Amino acid sequence: MLRRRRVEPAKLRSPPPIRAPRAGSAAKRFGGRDVASSYQTGFGNEFASEAVPGALPVGRNSPQRVAHGLYAEQLSGTAFTAPRHANRRSWLYRIRPAAMHGPFAPYASGHAAQPRFHNDFGDGPVPPDQMRWDPLPLPQAPADFVDGLYTMAGNGSPAAQHGVGIHLYAADRDMRGRYFYDADGELLIVPQLGRLRIATELGVLEVEPERIAVIPRGVRFRVELPDGPSRGYVCENFGALLRLPDLGPIGSNGLANPRDFETPHAAYEDVEGEFELIAKFQGHLWRAPIDHSPLDVVAWHGNYAPYRYDLRRFNTLGSISFDHPDPSIFTVLTSPSDTPGTANLDFVIFPPRWLVAQDTFRPPWFHRNVASEFMGLIRGVYDAKAEGFAPGGCSLHNCMSGHGPDAATFEKASGADLSKPDVIRDTMAFMFETRAVIRPTRQALEAAHRQRDYQQCWAGLRRHFAPPAR
Repeated sequence: MLRRRRVEPAKLRSPPPIRAPRAGSAAKRFGGRDVASSYQTGFGNEFASEAVPGALPVGRNSPQRVAHGLYAEQLSGTAFTAPRHANRRSWLYRIRPAAMHGPFAPYASGHAAQPRFHNDFGDGPVPPDQMRWDPLPLPQAPADFVDGLYTMAGNGSPAAQHGVGIHLYAADRDMRGRYFYDADGELLIVPQLGRLRIATELGVLEVEPERIAVIPRGVRFRVELPDGPSRGYVCENFGALLRLPDLGPIGSNGLANPRDFETPHAAYEDVEGEFELIAKFQGHLWRAPIDHSPLDVVAWHGNYAPYRYDLRRFNTLGSISFDHPDPSIFTVLTSPSDTPGTANLDFVIFPPRWLVAQDTFRPPWFHRNVASEFMGLIRGVYDAKAEGFAPGGCSLHNCMSGHGPDAATFEKASGADLSKPDVIRDTMAFMFETRAVIRPTRQALEAAHRQRDYQQCWAGLRRHFAPPAR
């Protein structure tokens, strides 16, 4: 019977390290390496993994008695009747069912008066201004991953199952005695400063800057910071699950290759104590006492699982004759909408690459877009902005707001020697692009780190028009 206790933060205990697979399972098959150093590869594959030999049933999902006294539990990420190619579910074999925890109560962090992590995407009209922010400051008071989340913008809603939430995080301590899950959407996590060690129900992901992690909706996890203070970006996808984009005339290879996506092996914690489970449900945070670690899945099989991807493995394609391709050529993952060719969310990157187009303005051109774009910078300099866009910073260009290279970049690129290729080095920028207007939160609009003079980056563009004399 569940022992319900009042959980006070001061009493929360840090659980022991998550257990690697034992001899005879994944650890033996992978030379005894640490559980976070070996992964199963492939995007959306059917995987099977056990941390204890014989824990996975053979030929069935829910036997009368699961081996080793485990409980069988199905985790469904799509409707039961979704088409087979789109159906996502995993069977978990765990020490205790996920239903075992105390009652939930609203969770108010130290920022209750001005919520940092929420789904209040603006309580007034959305200004059409171009916007940019400096990096989110690192915490002044201790904050783990959950308390370090800061909502910037979003659209749609988890209730309607479409749209996105866009957040930053800045944290300086491990999640101690706390576990988190998001019932509103899957989480695309993009580190910018410091590594994350994400211990999930289905195994451990380690991600550093230039790697991303995707945590499916509902999967419980804990975040540790091996390098100390950490910062990055999070996109919360309320819509269809992220998938690889179709390649069309590109053919069968290129962009993000399926074999480069990595899913963890089973690993588990078997520990009791006074912990708390934090949930995000319908835009609000809730907390419940739990007397054991929920990361107690000893074995699992299926295709609904966390994964990671190294952005440096992206096979960049581009023009080798003239003109700049549309940014869609840089799409890593996409969440499709009900309109073909129009995404609920595209995750796009701008990695190191060669520019060789002739008689062409090589940086991104000036444009206005029916979609809305939220950009971030992981490393280096973005090739359309000479200054002001720092790693850890971000910008928002909403539907039909004009944007493009700043004045310094335009002048330099207009006079560049096109007989030589241009190599874009030491950089990694990205974009969350959505079909709906991205509504900034009040805290983002009023933030001290917002660059209120951002439009001045185009003020130096000169008039060059010189019509022929009549």
